[in-house]
Amino acid sequence: MMSSSEQRREAGGEGEGSSSTTAITLAQSDDHHHHHLSPPPQLSRYESQKRRDWNTFGQYLKNHKPPVPLPQCNYNHVLDFLRYLDQFGKTKVHLNGCVFFGQVEQVGPCTCPLKQAWGSLDALIGRLRAAYEENGGLQETNPFANSAIRIHLREVRDSQAKARGIPYKKKKKKRKIQINSSNNNEARADVDLKLRIQVNSAAFA
Repeated sequence: MMSSSEQRREAGGEGEGSSSTTAITLAQSDDHHHHHLSPPPQLSRYESQKRRDWNTFGQYLKNHKPPVPLPQCNYNHVLDFLRYLDQFGKTKVHLNGCVFFGQVEQVGPCTCPLKQAWGSLDALIGRLRAAYEENGGLQETNPFANSAIRIHLREVRDSQAKARGIPYKKKKKKRKIQINSSNNNEARADVDLKLRIQVNSAAFA
């Protein structure tokens, strides 16, 4: 026969085992729950780039002397930001006195600066314009949509096209084709209407 103390120890051991089993079951239940949590949605390439651009611009304002709070940002800060980015550019823009000015291909070295390509800046402004409003900014006060930014981008486009010998081609031909196509559709509709009128007139004659 077991003594009363041994019986208590055995009972206590069973209690501890039961508690341990319950804890393991709860832990397994929690693990099972975590495994079934849906992962966060993966951002598209555009959304990821937009977020990086927005963070970069915010950091630029913080490092500005003096720092500029985002609500006080205006188009002048945006223009300064675009000029600041030129130091990280990879597009050779020949100066007016360079022997390669206006040439598409560069056959030798030159000391002309590297800048951000117009297309990259234009796409950047588009992303920042959207990010500004998505982060609580008002459309009416959006500094990235200011006319001064559009003028600056147009000047960069024209100057780079001239310096690199790559003229910018406006998409006017496509618009003419669309207009002509619309006119042709209207002309065909007029012809169909006239034919129906003639057929109906002949039927009642």
